Amino acid sequence: MTFSLFSCLFFLLSVFSTTLLQPCHSFTPYSHHHHFATHNYRDALTKSIMFFEGQRSGKLPSNQRMSWRRDSGLSDGSAMHVDLVGGYYDAGDNVKFGFPMAFTTTMLSWSVVEFGGVMEGELQNAREAIRWATDYLLKATAHPDTIYVQVGDAEKDHACWERPEDMDTPRSVFKVDKNNPGSDVAAETAAALAAASLVFKKTDPTYSKTLVRRAIRVFQFADKYRGAYSNGLKSIVCPFYCSYSGYQDELLWGATWLHKATKNPMYLNYIKVNGHTLGAADSDNTFGWDNKHVGARILLSKEFLVRKMQSLHDYKGHADNFICSVVPGSSYAQYTPGGLLFKMSDSNMQYVTSTSFILLTYAKYLTKAHMVVNCGGTTVTPKRLRAIAKKQVDYLLGENPLKMSYMVGYGGRYPERIHHRGSSLPSVAVHPGKIQCSAGFSVMNSESPNPNILVGAVVGGPDQRDGFPDERSDYEHSEPATYINAPLVGALAYLAHSFAQI
Repeated sequence: MTFSLFSCLFFLLSVFSTTLLQPCHSFTPYSHHHHFATHNYRDALTKSIMFFEGQRSGKLPSNQRMSWRRDSGLSDGSAMHVDLVGGYYDAGDNVKFGFPMAFTTTMLSWSVVEFGGVMEGELQNAREAIRWATDYLLKATAHPDTIYVQVGDAEKDHACWERPEDMDTPRSVFKVDKNNPGSDVAAETAAALAAASLVFKKTDPTYSKTLVRRAIRVFQFADKYRGAYSNGLKSIVCPFYCSYSGYQDELLWGATWLHKATKNPMYLNYIKVNGHTLGAADSDNTFGWDNKHVGARILLSKEFLVRKMQSLHDYKGHADNFICSVVPGSSYAQYTPGGLLFKMSDSNMQYVTSTSFILLTYAKYLTKAHMVVNCGGTTVTPKRLRAIAKKQVDYLLGENPLKMSYMVGYGGRYPERIHHRGSSLPSVAVHPGKIQCSAGFSVMNSESPNPNILVGAVVGGPDQRDGFPDERSDYEHSEPATYINAPLVGALAYLAHSFAQI
C-alpha cells in the first residue's frame, strides 16, 4: 500500500498542472483523497440530502435518520376535507408553501437526472427525498383543475416560535383553480412531477407513469387558465413567495421538462411557437424559486448541443448570456471580496448553489458537444466553468475569510444559531411537554446554540462583505431552505465523483 500510495502521489503531482485529477483506485474513498480534494464532498453530499429529513412534515418513517424530529401536521388538509399530510416545511417555519416546494422537487430531480449516475449509495437517499415531495404533490393535484398550494397561515405561524410537533396555529388550506388561476405554481408543479418521473423511470416505472400523467394534466391547467397565483392569493403568499417574475418562465420551464419526460412533439412545438413570448430571450439572469428562465435555457441548449436539434440553436446563445453574466470579471457579476457570487442580500446562498449546479451541468453539455462559451471575445471553457463552480462550493464549505462552513454539521466551524424553530427548541424527546406559541421566543432571542443539529442545512450565507453574525433573528443570513440545498446535491455529487471520493 505504501508504494502504491507514493507512486500515485507522484503521478497526481506530475499531472496536476495540466489536467484534471485522475482517480487513483488503490486509494480508499476517504482516507487519502482529502490530500488533493479541498473538501470531503462525499460527506457534504450525504449531509446535504439528510437535511431534507429535518424538514419533513407528516408521519415520519421508521428509517428516519434525523431522530430529534417527530410526526407533525397529521391533520393537514382537513380544513378543506382533503389529505395534505406530508411534504416539506420550506425553511425555518412550519408552513408548507407549494411554490418553493415544487421548485425544490424539480431541482432535486434535475440533480439526480444529471449526476445520479455518480451518486452511488446516496442515490437511494436522494430518491427518497424526492419521493417525500412528489407523494405530497400528487395529493395536492388530486382534483382536476385545482392545486392546493399552501397549508398554514404564514402570518399566524410567524407570530409563534414553536416546534412543528406542537403546532397549534391554523392549518388553513389555500388553492388555485379555474376561477383563481396560478399558472406559475401549476407549471412549476408540472415541472416537478415531470422531472421526478425521469428519476423513477427505471426503478419504479408504475410510479414514474403516475407522475408523468399528472404532470401532463397539471401543465394543461397551467397553460389554459392563465394568471399569477399571487394575484388571487396576494395576502396569503406575499411577501413570502410572491411570483415577482410572472408565470411565463414557469410555462417555458414546465414545457421543457414535459418535452424531456414525454418526448411528445407537442411540447417541442409549444416551445418553438411560444418560447419568445414566454421570455426565452429576456436578459434576466437570476435563477431561483421565482424565476426559471435560466434553467429552461440551459436545458433547451442541451437539445441543440447534444441532440443536434437545430431549431433550438438560439438557446445556446441564451444560455451563454447567463454564463457570461456570472463569470468573474464580467461587468454584471458581483462577488464578495472573499470570492462569493453575490446576487441578493436575502438568502444569497440559494443563487450560489443554483448557479454552481448550472455551471457544472452546462459544462457537461459543452464537453459532449466539443464547444465553448464566448464572452465578448473571451473564450470560457467547460474546465473554467467547473473551476468557478468548485470555488463557490468550496467557499460554502469553509474556504472563506471567516473559515466558516455554511453547511450545518460539516467542518469544524458552522452556524450554531440558525433561524429554525425545530432546531432551536428542545426536542420532544428532551422536553415532551408542549412549548406554547410565544414561550419559544425566549429561546429565539437567546444567544445559546441550537440544541438539535439540522445536519446538512445550508443557511442564507454571509453578507456582501463576507460577514456573518450567526444570530438566530437574522433570517436573511441564518435561515436554511430546501431550495438552497436542492441544486447543491447535484453539484456535490459531481465534485465527489471527480475527486474519486465516490
